Amino acid sequence: MSQVTEDDWGWLCGQFAAEGKKGFVLVWDNASWHVSKRVRRWIGAHNRRVKREGGGQLRGCYLPVPAPGLNPIEPKWLHGKRAIIEPDRQLTATEIKQRVQEHYQCDPQEPLTQNAA
Repeated sequence: MSQVTEDDWGWLCGQFAAEGKKGFVLVWDNASWHVSKRVRRWIGAHNRRVKREGGGQLRGCYLPVPAPGLNPIEPKWLHGKRAIIEPDRQLTATEIKQRVQEHYQCDPQEPLTQNAA
């Protein structure tokens, strides 16, 4: 999951930089892939690079573990997962993507390509 997180943030950083943003804050929970050494190293390397070359720096703001109520996205994930699943069978990736887009009423995006480590 760390690779997925890095790829997602790399894409978002590019989007934000194109909008002229100079920095942004990551407010997220303490999922293992959010707090991994690998992701923290990636954020550090990203911030050093954009300090030299320009772009938006990332700052992490981790939510306390015993306070899930501070993370308003959690109920949305829960409702979203419940809205798209079928208990009787496993959905294909195409079905999941379509159902997520319909549930959250969002435009389709090209999937990120995963780089093998």
